Amino acid sequence: MKEIITALVTLQDLEFGAKKLSPAKQAIADELRQKIPAPVLVHYDRLMMRGKKGIAVVRNGVCTGCYMRLATGAMGTLLRREDIQLCDTCGRYLYLPEETVEAAEAPGAKPEPKRKRKAPVHAV
Repeated sequence: MKEIITALVTLQDLEFGAKKLSPAKQAIADELRQKIPAPVLVHYDRLMMRGKKGIAVVRNGVCTGCYMRLATGAMGTLLRREDIQLCDTCGRYLYLPEETVEAAEAPGAKPEPKRKRKAPVHAV
């Protein structure tokens, strides 16, 4: 799954905003398109034809395409790199940068939960 998302990110970097690609960049884009499954590519192209980016980076659990918070399950899937995820709000493919995944996997990444203070007992 990681290879597909990486290919999509690179393809978007090449194509987005470009009216026409140079022959060298077109060859790279064609090679990347061969690596991406057809259903994923069709959805990506549909978004790009509308002038929208086809893939959005996730930062702090928020899609940078529509700025909506992602569901916990979607974040878990992105962190485990199990499957490709679409944003439920804007429909873009979601990309979680490597440093975010590494930070989540690092030992000690989860902070200790704060202990609740006991309520004081008042003598009557």
